[in-house]
Amino acid sequence: MNLRKYFIMGSQNCDHDPATILEEAAKAGITAFQFREKGKGSLTGKEKRELGFRLRDICARHHVMFFVNDDIELAEPLEADGIHVGQDDMRLDELRERFPDKIIGLSVSNQHEVDSSPVHLADYLGAGPIFSTSTKDDAKQAVGTEWIKVLKHHYPDIPIVGIGGINEQNAASVINAGADGVSVISAITKAENIEAVVENL
Repeated sequence: MNLRKYFIMGSQNCDHDPATILEEAAKAGITAFQFREKGKGSLTGKEKRELGFRLRDICARHHVMFFVNDDIELAEPLEADGIHVGQDDMRLDELRERFPDKIIGLSVSNQHEVDSSPVHLADYLGAGPIFSTSTKDDAKQAVGTEWIKVLKHHYPDIPIVGIGGINEQNAASVINAGADGVSVISAITKAENIEAVVENL
């Protein structure tokens, strides 16, 4: 499971065709992709599903792991490799029972969330927001790279991916804090040169 360069995107994050952006990012070397069609301006129903299939095909061609963000019903038709959930989504034990063979990621942003989650059921943890971010309207307070160190200390065997405000300038500090990977949205969707950004993450 290579989560080193983890790209998250939905059409609402793009000012042009998401498939074109993903194709470029996949060629440039992202290792995982999460389809997160959520929030203001996002697609629903048939359109969302069709975009999911287009993006899934790109990932399959480039051998990039494909995750869906908390849309459980899309996981099977899109043959997703995994599902990523937040604190308000389906519980991990139910998810694990329903999808025993899929990779499951869980977002945690503070100690309280860790204490009230069955962390041992997750295959990896999404830690953040590490830096302040403008991509999510409901983003929580930035926790800094220290949060990575805390999680790594308590869960040395669970891969940790930093998220939130990460870009090519600060990605190294997240990895140096002990993260197994960095996940980005706007660093790629708003990049003038996607290849260069992915290389520098």
